[in-house]
Amino acid sequence: MKIKLVGLVTAILMSTVVAFAQTDRWQQAIDYEIEIDMDVETHRFDGKQKAVYTNNSPDELNKVFYHLYYNAFQPNSMMDVRSRTIQDPDRRVGDRISKLSEEEIGYQKIKNLTQDGKKVDFVVDGTILEVNLNKPIKSGESSTFEMEFEAQVPVQIRRTGRDNEEGISYSMAQWYPKMVEYDYQGWHTNPYIGREFHGVWGDFDVKITIDKDFVLGGTGYVQNPNEVGHGYQADGVKPGKGKNGKHTWHFKAPNVIDFMWAADPDFTHTKAQVPNGPELHFLYQMNDATKENWEKLPEYTIKAFEYANETFGKYPYKQFSVIQGGDGGMEYPMSTLITGERSLGSLVGVTVHEMFHSWYQGVLATNEALYEWMDEGFTSFASSETMNVIMDQGQENPQLGNYRGYFALANSDYEEPMSTHADHYSTNFAYGRAAYSKGATFLGQLRYIMGEDVFYPAMRTYFDKWKFKHPNDNDFIRVMEKASDLELDWYKEYFVYSTKKIDYGFKSVLEKDGKTFVTLEKVGEMPMPIEVTITYNDGTDELIYIPLRIMRGEKSFSSDSKVTTLADWPWVFPTYTFELDQPSANIKSMVIDEKEGIADIERENNIFDVEKHLKPTFEN
Repeated sequence: MKIKLVGLVTAILMSTVVAFAQTDRWQQAIDYEIEIDMDVETHRFDGKQKAVYTNNSPDELNKVFYHLYYNAFQPNSMMDVRSRTIQDPDRRVGDRISKLSEEEIGYQKIKNLTQDGKKVDFVVDGTILEVNLNKPIKSGESSTFEMEFEAQVPVQIRRTGRDNEEGISYSMAQWYPKMVEYDYQGWHTNPYIGREFHGVWGDFDVKITIDKDFVLGGTGYVQNPNEVGHGYQADGVKPGKGKNGKHTWHFKAPNVIDFMWAADPDFTHTKAQVPNGPELHFLYQMNDATKENWEKLPEYTIKAFEYANETFGKYPYKQFSVIQGGDGGMEYPMSTLITGERSLGSLVGVTVHEMFHSWYQGVLATNEALYEWMDEGFTSFASSETMNVIMDQGQENPQLGNYRGYFALANSDYEEPMSTHADHYSTNFAYGRAAYSKGATFLGQLRYIMGEDVFYPAMRTYFDKWKFKHPNDNDFIRVMEKASDLELDWYKEYFVYSTKKIDYGFKSVLEKDGKTFVTLEKVGEMPMPIEVTITYNDGTDELIYIPLRIMRGEKSFSSDSKVTTLADWPWVFPTYTFELDQPSANIKSMVIDEKEGIADIERENNIFDVEKHLKPTFEN
């Protein structure tokens, strides 16, 4: 009996530990100190890096890995071959990598590397550096890695590089050896082929020595503003003269997953302040193609931050920089690189989109490679909502553009489940429409399922609960379930893990004994709760709401809504019939999902108009 009791107690303790581990997601940590000296004639730099890596996982680590992203920009790299063999290559890449000369390629070469003061063995495999540790890093312990490296900045092709198409000197993304993330799913050593990123939370202390004429901006706070000048110094203070014609820019960035910087001698630097929010920095080349719109950009960016903070959660940093550079628009912690020669609407739109990545990638930092739709899709949803407000677009459902993008995917032969790893989509088309359009549609439909009054507070709860924790799709859906008191796993499983489509329509309308019997049909494979708007000849409307039985609950409607809630629709039933307590002659029209909250791929069968359509069959 005593042995059995001990076993029982042990089992209880073990189950408690497991339960705790599941609810208390651990995070690895790293502190970087990086110094580089840039030669702007050769576009090369020498670097020193010290990284203190803390293993907060329950596992003992025998290896660590680094990303060497610049190595992708070499002929016959995996990124080059992928771009030349995929069915629909990105026009910005195409076969350009294969044509780079020795002076145009990118590389990161490790000169030496030590762990806690002792040299370690390492192997460079394309864009991944594999390090065999001298001693394991036990759970809860830290280890210090110091390296010397040299790098050459590639001609700008995708995201990072020098001399972009608008003449920006340096767009310095993925420029340093970056520790690979290790999380509850293990190491994420994906070779870089130009898609998504994942990173370890850490503090960055970065010193960049470069010709004194260059203006810098990016991730982090400038620590020596009076020395470097260029609009960072206090009013009336003249910047330092530098040494040997160079300045050393010192940045610090707390609790971020990456560090980007950009530099150009012709940058104009302006600032703006978000009330109760971050200081905004704008760096761009002022010319006829940029001046007017970039001077207007700060007022719209301020409005966007105010709306975002109120609607989706408060931005946690004290600064955000919008910088001309790159090859389109790309997000980085506390900053973004965007091409700048745009119309005002396009300039504001790309700024707002990249700004929202600070919420869904910079702060929540979902693993983009596995859950690209939780970053790109959520960002697209939030930016569409925000643009509708700050640009006075007046759209009742700002997500319809995203829905149309999803329809193009769903009606093609290329759709793959959103659970597909970002690197492994068969086409760029399928990846882009899934990550952006279908990802945004996922939230648009979830708002329809839950109701707006529940949805938006739940989005803020998600942000507050999971910031700085790398949430996954289940973490998100559990927050929404608790907020709505609905079961939502079915929705995630259908829309994320499958390519099944939604299509509802009217099957028949019959009249008997002065009552009208309406039969709806589930034509598509994916179920959804249904709303039917009945418009009567006297001008009144009635909303019929049919929940799904699998939801185990009902949507929350606003208090002023007039809604008739009917019995649940079991998802296996192909049809559902309800009755209206008056003759069909009193009905003008009926519409399934009048506000287009669901992504129904065939909307023609959603409308029944007594005047315009064939008369229904009546029974006496």
